[in-house]
Amino acid sequence: MTKPVYIINGFLESGKTEFITFTLGQPYFQIKGRTLLILCEEGENEYDPALLKKSRTDVVLIEEEEEFNPNHLIELEKQYKPARIIIEYNGMWNFKNMKLPWYWKVEQQITTIDGSTFPMYYTNMKSLLAEMIRKSEMIIFNRCDGIQDLNVYKRNIKAVNPAADVIFEDSNGEIDEIFEEDLPYDLSQDPIVLDNQGYGIWYLDSMDHLERYVGKNIQFLAMVLKPEEYPDGYFVPGRMAMTCCAEDMAFLGYACEYAGTKDLKQKEWVKVTAKVAKEYFADYKGEGPVLHAISVEKAKAPKDPVISFN
Repeated sequence: MTKPVYIINGFLESGKTEFITFTLGQPYFQIKGRTLLILCEEGENEYDPALLKKSRTDVVLIEEEEEFNPNHLIELEKQYKPARIIIEYNGMWNFKNMKLPWYWKVEQQITTIDGSTFPMYYTNMKSLLAEMIRKSEMIIFNRCDGIQDLNVYKRNIKAVNPAADVIFEDSNGEIDEIFEEDLPYDLSQDPIVLDNQGYGIWYLDSMDHLERYVGKNIQFLAMVLKPEEYPDGYFVPGRMAMTCCAEDMAFLGYACEYAGTKDLKQKEWVKVTAKVAKEYFADYKGEGPVLHAISVEKAKAPKDPVISFN
């Protein structure tokens, strides 16, 4: 029988305990059975015994990373017999090394980040942070009061995990993102010309705000990718991007309809001018940005072939 698991990760004092405390008290999160809460570090905030009793939650502390292994976790499960498990993971343990019992099923993974310390962690512990957020469905930035660079924060996260929901909170609660005026290109241009930085930001922004671009023309330098599974007449013009560090690269691009696709060569450089549409595409498993080429011209590789989001 599978065991549902909820993973909350983040660096020390990032708000993990506050998030779990809030969630345990919500009516929608109540169950009949018991909950096992596994703490992998002790922060400044402690759990209210009354809340733990009311939510039928048992708390276990695992302080050493070596003790966080499938055999020990199975022993804890046998001892406490929980209906579900919540893991407050230690942000200094590399998330890539986490091993759970094979039948434990991760239902949701959420990363909490202190907005006021994010630049420090992003600069000094980028690889640890990237592993933390890579599979998280939701990234919650708290303590964002007075921070002006939230658009940059979001781009940094989306570069590693494009599908993640990114939420910003200040002392008054969730705050709206305000990004259009911060875009490094003019949406009224025709075509909208995307330089190195502009391409990366356009790629990410079009995921969340495709309505800004539908029906507009864009122009950019791109490398040609011709996936075998794509239908005839489609290719992917895109760019290699450094998502967190030199060892972590990804190709960012959307499907593009072009009658001359068969004449294009893999990895050659082209200058693409195309109209943006929102359409169903099988590879997306739903609707998303689809480009319709107006022109595709051979071009020289740019001085900086790899883009970044800093």
